[in-house]
Amino acid sequence: MKLIIQIPCYNEEKTLPITVSELPRKIEGIDIIETLIIDDGSTDRTIQVAREIDVDHIISLNRNKGLANAFYIGIERCLELGADIIVNTDGDNQYNGKDIPNLIQPVVNGFADVVIGDRQISKVKLFSFVKRKLQKIGSYVIRQLAQSEVIDTVSGFRAFSRDAAFRINIFTDFSYTVENIIQLGNQKLKIVSVPIRVNETLRESRLFSNIPQFLFNQLATIIRVYSTYRALRAFSILGGFFIAPGMFGLCRFLFFYYYYNDYGGHIQSLIISAVLINIGFLLLIFGVIADLISNNRKLMEQTLYKIKTQNQEKNNT
Repeated sequence: MKLIIQIPCYNEEKTLPITVSELPRKIEGIDIIETLIIDDGSTDRTIQVAREIDVDHIISLNRNKGLANAFYIGIERCLELGADIIVNTDGDNQYNGKDIPNLIQPVVNGFADVVIGDRQISKVKLFSFVKRKLQKIGSYVIRQLAQSEVIDTVSGFRAFSRDAAFRINIFTDFSYTVENIIQLGNQKLKIVSVPIRVNETLRESRLFSNIPQFLFNQLATIIRVYSTYRALRAFSILGGFFIAPGMFGLCRFLFFYYYYNDYGGHIQSLIISAVLINIGFLLLIFGVIADLISNNRKLMEQTLYKIKTQNQEKNNT
């Protein structure tokens, strides 16, 4: 069984050697362990450092394409290299590489398709109180949308089976973590969590400059991805926010009209109610259309999965 540990990097010349040095060289049940560096257009000596520390494979992108794209490019390359299990970790040494044997164990045993490292946020003193609370709330929301029991939904320390890796498709430039869980969860893959350790912070995060920006980007990703797989439900909920007050206004008008024969002062609210109800029904119609598109998307994903696996089988023969 072959394990490839991929590390997306952007200007990680100082932290990359530390990260690689902590990676395991031998794991029970694994025959081959290799490392893959995806250099996301670094402007420092990341590439030279990667060569100096003798990593097995290097992908050098000519410009910065974002973490999500670097992650996906790495996954595609790992599959081409014949990986049976793929582990993704960060180049800033946030995650403890010595936890990889525990991370991949559910995949090795066939118990899970995807394993996500749980940083046990409540115990991490490096995270502020606000960040811990937002993380807890956000993870709860993602669990509901993805129909999974993932505890730490934005953890980038995760392991994929070969089959799960073939099913990954990334459509955002910001971060793959949330999109990944919702996508694979809605494809009925088994996703589990295992506790991991967090190393001391060596540098500040470059993924976002402040919490509001992070929340906005993640919220946009959640809405976009969830609408892709549960379009009718998403638009129905949205439409309900308009129909409910519209129906309330309509009932209020009818109440005054039939019981008090008074409608002269309520025409304006009736017009507003009619507008809200129309908007709500339009959203429901959009939901039906989007649901049909979503079904086509699922068929395309199944087709793409078959094409990927067939091409890989041809390359191996």
